[in-house]
Amino acid sequence: MKSTIKISAVALCIATALSGCNAEKSTSQTNPQASQQSQLLTAKDADKFLTETEQALVALNLEGSRAEWIYSNFITEDTAALSAAANQKSTEAGVRFAIQAAKFDDVTVSPDQRRKLDILKQRLVMPAPQDAKKSAELAKIGSELGGMYGKGSYTTTAGEKLSLGDMTSKMASSRDYDELLEMWQGWRSVSPAMKPLYERQSELANEGAQGLGYKDLGAMWRSNYDMPADDFAKELDRLWGQVKPLYDDLHCYVRSELGEQYGTDKVPQDQAIPAHLLGNMWAQSWGNIYDLVAPENADPGYDVTKQLAKHNYDEIKMVKGAEGFFTSLGFEALPETFWTRSLFTKPEDRDVVCHASAWDLDSKDDIRIKMCIQKTGEEFNVIHHELGHNFYQRAYKDQPVYFQNSANDGFHEAIGDTIALSVTPKYLKEIGLIDTIPEESKDIGLLMKMALEKIAFLPFGLMVDQWRWQVFSGQVTPENYNSAWWELREKYQGVRAPIERDANAFDPGAKYHIPGNVPYSRYFLAHIQQFEFHRALCEISGNTDPIHRCSIYNSKEAGTALNTMLEMGSSQPWQQANKVLTGKEQMDATAILDYFAPLHTWLKDKNQGKQCGF
Repeated sequence: MKSTIKISAVALCIATALSGCNAEKSTSQTNPQASQQSQLLTAKDADKFLTETEQALVALNLEGSRAEWIYSNFITEDTAALSAAANQKSTEAGVRFAIQAAKFDDVTVSPDQRRKLDILKQRLVMPAPQDAKKSAELAKIGSELGGMYGKGSYTTTAGEKLSLGDMTSKMASSRDYDELLEMWQGWRSVSPAMKPLYERQSELANEGAQGLGYKDLGAMWRSNYDMPADDFAKELDRLWGQVKPLYDDLHCYVRSELGEQYGTDKVPQDQAIPAHLLGNMWAQSWGNIYDLVAPENADPGYDVTKQLAKHNYDEIKMVKGAEGFFTSLGFEALPETFWTRSLFTKPEDRDVVCHASAWDLDSKDDIRIKMCIQKTGEEFNVIHHELGHNFYQRAYKDQPVYFQNSANDGFHEAIGDTIALSVTPKYLKEIGLIDTIPEESKDIGLLMKMALEKIAFLPFGLMVDQWRWQVFSGQVTPENYNSAWWELREKYQGVRAPIERDANAFDPGAKYHIPGNVPYSRYFLAHIQQFEFHRALCEISGNTDPIHRCSIYNSKEAGTALNTMLEMGSSQPWQQANKVLTGKEQMDATAILDYFAPLHTWLKDKNQGKQCGF
């Protein structure tokens, strides 16, 4: 993912759930003592607990966010220690709050109280067992896995030591089959040692989840979405079914072009695509091979990077330009502190974390971005995305701290990307960056570039957690970790390992979000929802263009509708937030088909006579 949202140390990535939908088993079924305790508790006790906890959360959030901000902008051993200490303090508090919240599982409380209690329980991504020795072991394993990934490197046969960044760059630009294979294999040499640690971590986290009343950790993660855990898994498959025809045609066309580039002996036209040929270390997005698959005569006739230079855009002017998009919708301008406290360029005198991120330090008005902005068209889009996070954060600032987050964990990323979808040629012309809007025949190239990033990502975004859920449930055992991973990749992506993989390999560990234990379904949801939100906002704005050409710039009607949803935060089930904007409680992936309709027609034409499928 290109960006990260930093809400706060404790409230980061909070997921929500409705009462009655969250647990496969209640705490009382797994812990008779908890049942006895709950019989003595009342709604008044819950109110007192929630009030006191909210005060603690506000203080912890501010302390943790400041420590993390300082570390990200002044990387030293001392700031790292301060950040680690704040994170440990927040984590320990989170475990304590979750355990206390679980005691109210069988207490009759108001819907608002239940929602807050569920949030406290489900905020934990890796719940520790209620045993000090096991809890410490779980924390140690997490640290070890993070270190193994972060320090991972590969030394080539020529003796060159390469970092993941080095190998990623080669994967993006090289067109040498053997070099790509070496990079792909080289990075996967770092993960086999993670396997026993990951196995033990899963055991401990499952025990922690069961202590909070869940069948396993996967059930706990799926319970964050205001519906029964098993229903959520079915919902993801339903959404995938809606967009799969477009993916299948994209896959068929790309495989054919790769066959021409590398030969059909290396890219058989009736099999899954070798994973190392798609321009990305994980084959999760394919934008880096655009030059191999680009339609003819698809140049739109302008280059945003060159236009930014021509119109004397520096880093601040780029951010001011993105702010202007939001103020045109009726949002208030960013506070002065945003401009004095954000990081826009990489300092020359120190190391900083340059990964683009949006921050909310005090859960009120201290919103910031942190970027080492490059003056490129891509970065101009990213800035619009990041400010989408910031305006969302400010919109829900008056909610209780429990609800100061997006409606579900996909919404925040979806909102940022929804805004970026409005950075169209029409918008660029309105703000004076380009003089003319290219004719519609040029849209195929722009749509192809976007499809290689967003449509190609969808099945990967779906299968990562599919694999983990099966691990957590015991359906996939350690001896089958790797084979199950590739079975899912072939099933959903039509992508295969380029060489035979050893049973003891641990290829899932080569993807950060596995050893880092970051739930991944949110990214799949965000890729679905952004197009649905964009279509709804375009309709509200009165747009008459095809939705891939629509920009909601200057539409106060669209801005009002968007803000109404943003202000809700996570105070209501995400279905209600979705209905406010789209008129429907159920997610609908057909907006993707509408958006890419011209490209889909083009792909079908190009695929005539080809053997598609995998």
